[in-house]
Amino acid sequence: MLVRLRNIVGQAHVLTEADATAGYARDWTGRFVGTTPAVVRPGTVGEVAAVLALCNEAGVAVVPQGGNTGLVGGSVPLGGEVVLSLRRLDALGEVDQVTGQVTAGAGVTLEALQRHAALAGAAFGVDLGARASATVGGMVATNAGGLHFVRHGGMREQVLGLEAVLADGTVISHLGGLWKDNTGYDWSKWLCGSEGTLAVVTQVRLRLVPRYSHHALALLAFPGARAAVAAGAALRATLADLDAAELFVEAGLDLVCRQLGLPRPFTEAHGAFLLVGAAGHEDPLPALAAAVESTEGLVDAAVADPGRYEQLWAYRERHTEAINLLGAPHKLDVTLPGAGLADFIETVPGVVAQVAPQAQTWLFGHVADGNIHVNITGVAPEDDAVDDAVLRYVAACGGSISAEHGIGTAKKPWLHLNRSEAEVALFRSVKSALDPRGVLNPNVLLP
Repeated sequence: MLVRLRNIVGQAHVLTEADATAGYARDWTGRFVGTTPAVVRPGTVGEVAAVLALCNEAGVAVVPQGGNTGLVGGSVPLGGEVVLSLRRLDALGEVDQVTGQVTAGAGVTLEALQRHAALAGAAFGVDLGARASATVGGMVATNAGGLHFVRHGGMREQVLGLEAVLADGTVISHLGGLWKDNTGYDWSKWLCGSEGTLAVVTQVRLRLVPRYSHHALALLAFPGARAAVAAGAALRATLADLDAAELFVEAGLDLVCRQLGLPRPFTEAHGAFLLVGAAGHEDPLPALAAAVESTEGLVDAAVADPGRYEQLWAYRERHTEAINLLGAPHKLDVTLPGAGLADFIETVPGVVAQVAPQAQTWLFGHVADGNIHVNITGVAPEDDAVDDAVLRYVAACGGSISAEHGIGTAKKPWLHLNRSEAEVALFRSVKSALDPRGVLNPNVLLP
């Protein structure tokens, strides 16, 4: 088997030594660690097809992997699968200036895509903190959202077509990028959020968005989460150029400043904060300043000049870095209905404390779309009692147990909280039709 794989992709692109495969067999948080007999790194769609055909014929399970930046074990070989690394599929086509589109290989990093779009005077609508590592294929597979979801939506809204390989090696390509194409099932949308269980994405046709020349950023302080959430909803309704609305609380800000040596943005402590960004073809600062001035419940504010943008964003984006310094956290990325978001932020620490009194709960997220990142430290990685308590509480509040990253292996036991038996049966039927031998990422998503 190894000889045949090496014949397909080349000797240098089949890794078997433990020190060479270790980075592919664990996630970056250290919570999910698996083993793999081989990491295979194809460089073309033809090689992907040949590898999958061989593995399917032999009944060998495969885990497709991009940047491996997920948080639910979805790209880790926890069942001893072969890892199919797509990072070498990193070709970027020319930006089509007429349509505002580009074709990107599955292994292209988000950062590389952003740079490529910028050179053509455009931008990409999705942005993530893991932009240097996250890849286009993985972002499609998990339907990534990110910082600008409030304005541009997630990956599903950016995908206009794609190329992917079925488990048996069949290549399905639909990369025309037509804005209107009602000629049957939307294959590309099937794969957004499919977590590598239906096919392996190799190329994607993406829409680009305008590159705004003017930006404004403000950090707003509130007495508590309820006022911050209400302000976020008001800003979304009134600020036309709203580009981002990120929430965090005093405990998280204090941790970031202490752990990473950042200066505090305000002289006094406050209960909750909103980082609000606006962008446009004309200066959005006057509109942002006016919106801030009329914001109810505001107790302090810092409107940044361009030289301070990076500093203000650091208070939000470096939460993950600061939390990880406390040990491998339980990361539960969830969505709540707007009406229940403030209640959830105020009460979920108590839910955690009931099952793990020693634990610490850290909350931050994308307030405009109800997406809260629940991070829990002080609990052993294998102890899922806090996961169970929080995810059941999320479902009871009418929310989703997965806002981003997917279900993976980590959330499989709780899929039933959001999906009915009929829905799961439908998922299985689609999976069986496209991957009858069950070799594609068999341990994720479906319980």
